Amino acid sequence: MRIGVLTSGGDSPGMNAAIRSVVKASIARGHAVVGIRNGYEGLLAADMVELQLNDVDGISRFGGTMLGSARSLYFPTPEGQADARRRVKEAGLDGLVVIGGNGSLAGAHALSDGRPCQVVGLPASIDNDIGHSRLCIGVDTAVNTIVEACDRISDTARAHRRAFVVEVMGRHSGYLAMRAGIAADADAILYAEEGLDEETLVQRLRKLLQQSFSDARDKKRVLIVKAEGVTVPTARIVERLAKFLETDAPGVGIRETILGHVVRGGSPSAMDRLIAQRLALGAVLGLEAGVHDAMLAWEPSEGVGAATRDPSVAIVPLAEVLAETQRMLDGTSASTKARVALLQAYGSLLAL
Repeated sequence: MRIGVLTSGGDSPGMNAAIRSVVKASIARGHAVVGIRNGYEGLLAADMVELQLNDVDGISRFGGTMLGSARSLYFPTPEGQADARRRVKEAGLDGLVVIGGNGSLAGAHALSDGRPCQVVGLPASIDNDIGHSRLCIGVDTAVNTIVEACDRISDTARAHRRAFVVEVMGRHSGYLAMRAGIAADADAILYAEEGLDEETLVQRLRKLLQQSFSDARDKKRVLIVKAEGVTVPTARIVERLAKFLETDAPGVGIRETILGHVVRGGSPSAMDRLIAQRLALGAVLGLEAGVHDAMLAWEPSEGVGAATRDPSVAIVPLAEVLAETQRMLDGTSASTKARVALLQAYGSLLAL
């Protein structure tokens, strides 16, 4: 087979490990591999390069993506997708592996129509917002990065008796805030799925600060982890709480830190490399078996998808992946409800 591979959308630590494993598994099994630079934009421009083993030696330890990534405005149009299918045929591709998030996998599903070649996707998103994959490539590294940053912030907060509101990425998903907040010993975790209005949110945090910095509790630091999907701006929260602290806890300061794209970068963790490698091998084996218009999922719920040789990897149709992703975003997914219920149950312990 002649297999193409591209990375699209926001980069995730572990993308390079996935690329390397696609190349190694393909060449080991007698296939040729074509790297497509800069996602769907590169596909439309026929910006492609033959990949050999030497091209991917040692890349697993690097963040980002050696192939580059881009968000295309033209590809989502019917004309753009028709041009992309033409490029696939001109390149002589028998299969295409798309590594990316929700938008990238939606693009893979659209490209699959008409079957210009077999198309499979790998879930790569630090937000962990892709349906039917318990973890996406990049999530573990992003959580570890947030926890390390919060630990450092907590050191300086204790030295000055301060509260910090730390905003993390995640778009519409509060998964990063939830998981990293618990691991970093946060006193409160703010996530959009809870649906709090500004006044309720601020008053809840005011009560937390009152209790934490009271003479009875005498805490030296308060850490509040906030998902970027919470609509109340971080600066607004800090501004309002600072006014209350003037009377509630004189001498205590409050600061904000927005981690932003720091969360995306860095060397991928061992877990992310392992997930990427095993999903990539599943993609190559799946293409050999005729799999098309599907995603290789990591540990989906029982009964979801078709089993593979790897007990942690399953094949799930992209249409069902995208439908479940939408359910996750609108809060009707069972997995989203379970996450929120777990955090609500744990929430009573946060402020102790």
